[in-house]
Amino acid sequence: MQKLIKIFFVGMLISFLGSLPLGTLNIAAMQLSISDGYTAGMLFALGILTAEVIYVRVSLVAMDKIRKHEKILKALEWITLGIIAALAVFSFVAASKNNPETKNILLSNSMPRFYLGFIMCALNPVQIPFWFGWSTVLFTKKVLLPKNSHYNCYIAGIGIGTFFGTCVFIFGGQLLIEQLNASQNILNWVIGGIFTLTAIIQLWKMMRHKDAVQKIHDLKDDEIHPEKLAEESEEAAQV
Repeated sequence: MQKLIKIFFVGMLISFLGSLPLGTLNIAAMQLSISDGYTAGMLFALGILTAEVIYVRVSLVAMDKIRKHEKILKALEWITLGIIAALAVFSFVAASKNNPETKNILLSNSMPRFYLGFIMCALNPVQIPFWFGWSTVLFTKKVLLPKNSHYNCYIAGIGIGTFFGTCVFIFGGQLLIEQLNASQNILNWVIGGIFTLTAIIQLWKMMRHKDAVQKIHDLKDDEIHPEKLAEESEEAAQV
């Protein structure tokens, strides 16, 4: 039990800290919570964590298969870039109207917020190399073993960590407005600038082949794979 608790908190800590740097999803959650309320932001966060834990589960058991579909992942990266650019444009449009009631129409649409968060996270393959890298470290240090109980605790921790990390932005956005006495209009300009910078960085990485797809491609064949560990564990048990 103590081992499982440790795995849970390790997954939660990695996920929470990984959610804190400025990124498309947490900034979108902040903008959404400011314009549509905390409930919308939290539903969006639940969609994000659902997609992320699916990515983690897949990366734990099927990395070799993922590497064979780099063209699909590359297409997803271009789609993600387009979404980020659109978020920037609509943020600037909302800010330019100088009306506090004007919202980013890409976020404040009729789609349920849970599905919006799920789709936006699912279209972003950057989680795959991130979590495969961390999982490999944990496998190497024998913190994580190829057991369903370990996987379940690890993924549960990751989901909660992602949710808490996103909530920092959800509740921090309103607090920022109150503390700085800033209007939603000014924040739209700031958020639009962040999305623009994010899009530029993403495009630069893709052009320089330093993006998520390249990281997946560069994964070494001799890195530790869960399926290989499972086979080794079974062989050891039979001896």
